[in-house]
Amino acid sequence: MNWDRVEGNWKQLKGKAKQKWGKLTDDELDVIAGQRDELIGKVQKSYGIAKDEAEKQVDEWGKICEKEFEKRKTERPM
Repeated sequence: MNWDRVEGNWKQLKGKAKQKWGKLTDDELDVIAGQRDELIGKVQKSYGIAKDEAEKQVDEWGKICEKEFEKRKTERPM
């Protein structure tokens, strides 16, 4: 997953992150700003899970986002 892409599109992805991790507040999502480590830490803290589980969730979510980016890229008219 290209986290630079996530950071660059965070305003669009913030809603998807909120859907996935509803316990995260808008303020927390603003602070995260697409940074992987920040997101992992907030997920870990908010859900009381181990770091490796938070990393797994964040990475799986990132893969889904990456697929959506690729899908959008191929759907754009030339």
